[in-house]
Amino acid sequence: MAGRTEAILARKGEIMKRALGMDYAEFERSPIAFDYEGLMGAHGYSLQDIIGIQFAAGVGKTPLLELRNLTDLVRSYAESGHGARIFVKDEAANMAGSFKDRRASVSIHVAKEKGYEGVIAATSGNYGAAVSSQAARAALKCIIVQEAFDSRHVGQPEIIEKSRICEAFGAEVIQLSVGPELFSYMLELLEETSYLAASLYSAFGVSGIETLGWELAEEMTALTGAPPTHVVVTHAGGGNTTGTARGLKRAGAKTEIVSASVDLSGLHMASDHDFNRKSFTTGHTGFGVPFATWPDRADVPRNAARALRYMDRYLTVSQGEVFYVTEAMAKLEGLERGPSGNTAMAAAMSLARDLPSDATVVVQETEYTGAGKHHWAQLNFARQQGIEVRAGDPKDNVPGTNIIIPERPEQIHALDFDLSKMHRSYVRNALAHAPEGYVPTPEDILFLAEDSNTTPATVEEIIAGLKEA
Repeated sequence: MAGRTEAILARKGEIMKRALGMDYAEFERSPIAFDYEGLMGAHGYSLQDIIGIQFAAGVGKTPLLELRNLTDLVRSYAESGHGARIFVKDEAANMAGSFKDRRASVSIHVAKEKGYEGVIAATSGNYGAAVSSQAARAALKCIIVQEAFDSRHVGQPEIIEKSRICEAFGAEVIQLSVGPELFSYMLELLEETSYLAASLYSAFGVSGIETLGWELAEEMTALTGAPPTHVVVTHAGGGNTTGTARGLKRAGAKTEIVSASVDLSGLHMASDHDFNRKSFTTGHTGFGVPFATWPDRADVPRNAARALRYMDRYLTVSQGEVFYVTEAMAKLEGLERGPSGNTAMAAAMSLARDLPSDATVVVQETEYTGAGKHHWAQLNFARQQGIEVRAGDPKDNVPGTNIIIPERPEQIHALDFDLSKMHRSYVRNALAHAPEGYVPTPEDILFLAEDSNTTPATVEEIIAGLKEA
């Protein structure tokens, strides 16, 4: 099986050239550098084109809500003069209930425009529902490949819920056990069917998220007189951070981009044992760290989602803190939403406490909830897997062992992930994927600096340190 997986992955560029109608080789500049902006613009759609595509698909223009009650709660324990205003973009109002509809709408438009018979996506999350929904509207066939269960054939409630909704929209759902085969199996299906690859990591999908950042800048300016000072983005594979930040920049906003993930350190995402010892299938460090430090591990030769380019801070929160905030959102703001956006909301509450009261913090997405996605279903499942669930201090959180629900909101305390370590890991990975003995050129150094949101001097210092080590 390993040899078969390696063989199909070795042909990734060839398969994706046909499955996306894009030759990634055109953008390569060296074994390290490539033309990122060229890749992002190769589809030929302007931002206004994409806004039009999404409007026709029933996507976008979602409500922007000020969370006054949550803001008042944070201000009740913040220092005097602190406690930023908190807002949320209610992306659950999209067709399939999440911001992923923005990604899917562009890929489905491309598939229809180029005459593909159907689309394929590899995802266990909201993206499957979004692709299935948009494919149904466009009368296209759809296959969703999921990493759905462990070797006992036990699946997480949230993934089972996603299977249900994808099938409800008419998609064929193929479920796999946990392991490294998800992307390779998708590539095999693309060869067999000649469908379009509705990849999470294509320029089509990531460009679709730019409208979200654009809307935030325009709507916050209309509401408060200025773009948001901070936007908090739940971070997994990197598309959410990348697309939102690019949209804000297009609008001229000088907003601090704060990524947020659930801390699942110590759990291995490809481990059969660890698969069901987490309550979050996305938005956690198991995706957030490896995809930020080596984005090209994806199903496309060059990943359009490159979060490290745009990330100003990276905050982590515990599972219990997210569950607490999920319930607080429902009881204080009348918003019962799924866990992904509430990851960013937990980080936003911590962030807002330390910011001046005239700052504005926007959580840029919500997602629908229900059935297996509901936090009570997740907590009950955790108990069934032998995870301790109790109230207490989140500092005692141990991923895979317990879930500690805060007793008071002031116990919510997001932690900064060291970005300098991520920069070092990224440069090390880029060098490791170049041919042995390859010496980075000045163009490579500049690319690495842009791709890691650092400077050429910092990259050269990292390279020197890696040689000494």
